[in-house]
Amino acid sequence: MKNIAVLGSTGSIGTQTLDVVEKNPERFKIIAIVANSNDRLIEEQIKKFKPEYAVLIEKTAASKLKQRYIGNTKILSGKEGMLQVAVLEHVDTVVTSMVGFAGLEPTIAAIDAGKNIALANKETLVVAGELIMNLAKEKGVSILPVDSEHSAIFQCLQGEDKRSLNKIIITASGGPFRGKTRTDLEKVTVAECLKHPNWAMGQKITIDSATLANKGLEVIEAKWLYGVEYNQIEAVVHPQSIIHSMVEFVDGAVIAQLGMPDMRVPIQYALTYPERVAANFPKMDFTTLKDLSFEKPDMDTFVALKLAYQAGEIGGTMPCVFNGANEVAVNAFLKGELSFLGIYDVIQKSMDAHTVTLHPTLLDLYDTDAWVREYAMSLLENIK
Repeated sequence: MKNIAVLGSTGSIGTQTLDVVEKNPERFKIIAIVANSNDRLIEEQIKKFKPEYAVLIEKTAASKLKQRYIGNTKILSGKEGMLQVAVLEHVDTVVTSMVGFAGLEPTIAAIDAGKNIALANKETLVVAGELIMNLAKEKGVSILPVDSEHSAIFQCLQGEDKRSLNKIIITASGGPFRGKTRTDLEKVTVAECLKHPNWAMGQKITIDSATLANKGLEVIEAKWLYGVEYNQIEAVVHPQSIIHSMVEFVDGAVIAQLGMPDMRVPIQYALTYPERVAANFPKMDFTTLKDLSFEKPDMDTFVALKLAYQAGEIGGTMPCVFNGANEVAVNAFLKGELSFLGIYDVIQKSMDAHTVTLHPTLLDLYDTDAWVREYAMSLLENIK
């Protein structure tokens, strides 16, 4: 029996993680769940999974839940409650599925406490990849990727000598605007952005998929997860989302991982690794596949991917700036305060204004994140 804490239990990855757990009650027990403010959904999760702890980071939401909840689960609140359950002694694995920079601190706390990490919060490695990987090595813990692309790469590398790896090929669906020009993108709406052709995801990651910022975050994440250089990471557009990623070896052989676009598959693999467990998720029927096609990403139109490569290659605090500026810009776009193309402008101008610290401490990264958020907010008045 593996004891699990889920950080971000009411989001897309969190709810699908709980679905995997529900289908495998003999293997997993939910010890703690954490959400931001959705007190109604977390209350339903408490009733179903009976965790020892439930945390709502927003204290007003936690107070409302405490007033009406009767049961044995301890209701905690705030960042302090989240950090408390991230390091519980009897938790084996912490699923980090919170969105954005907010996932960094609890992930570091969990690693420092010797917990294995099922990583869905890609921003953790984007912002602090070197620090995170060094800490995981020091503490002897595993970081198992939950993202479908990184799970695919991880699976392709099983049993292989890492020295024989030539390059990693990360696939992207292209999002809802594949093939569009910058002129086409000038007036796109939030509703249009949220109509992803293949995946059901949360709002932030869906917008990131539309801008290709998500693929850029995954490129930076790959550098740290697999110890490769940026010239060994290639992003390709694969509209069908059947091949989740590939690895090319020095002899020219390519291994790919295929499957239906269902996040429960990589989630379950991260939780059961090194075992594979039978599941009734939808299976591939190759006789119905019409084609598998690939294209180069248009990085002149979807500039975020190009900027992510630049941020990664510069290194130091620059990926933190890319991430923070993107978070501010996406939030503004979702509120109707910024255009789709304005997202790129906020990222570019923030990167241009930043003075890089090449070997940042954790404190440097917190300072950089605070700076870029303030700077990006100041740009919103002049960028539409």
